[in-house]
Amino acid sequence: MSRLVNIEQMMLKAQTGEPRAIAGLLEHWYPDLRRYAQRHCHASYAEDAVQETLLVVTRRFSALRQLTSATAWMFTILKRQCYALFRQFHVDIHVEDEAWAAMIDSRPAAELRLDLIAALESLPHHYLQVILLRDFEDLTITEMSEQLNESVATVKSRLHRARQMVREYLSTESE
Repeated sequence: MSRLVNIEQMMLKAQTGEPRAIAGLLEHWYPDLRRYAQRHCHASYAEDAVQETLLVVTRRFSALRQLTSATAWMFTILKRQCYALFRQFHVDIHVEDEAWAAMIDSRPAAELRLDLIAALESLPHHYLQVILLRDFEDLTITEMSEQLNESVATVKSRLHRARQMVREYLSTESE
């Protein structure tokens, strides 16, 4: 019972903007948000959706009118973040990806590995850096932006462009 009272007290303090209370609440809710995202979001965007949700909650917690609905509010934000991230990166995936997958599947694995290495080596350093951090070190977009000292939007843009460049390189190599 004291844990529940403690959470309620933290929520009241968080509404006034107290940073420690907000941090405590986010730490308390993080495991549940992550679990939900892993079940309901596209796997590669789950952690990013959680981080974006935590940012929104941090910025808007004082606007929450009923503290009893905070959990439902957060899960609604998380659900929207999952959908937005999926939509952002999968706008034209249906037509292109079938052809892309067929092209990749038709190539011998050893040849594909060599071409992928060559494609990565052909990237400018700032594009290679984001590919390595995201796809090989499995960092979230937020972690990458902190490590690179760049905005989240810049990191997302670079990652998208880097993946496009690798795709273009591999597509021209297969022709």
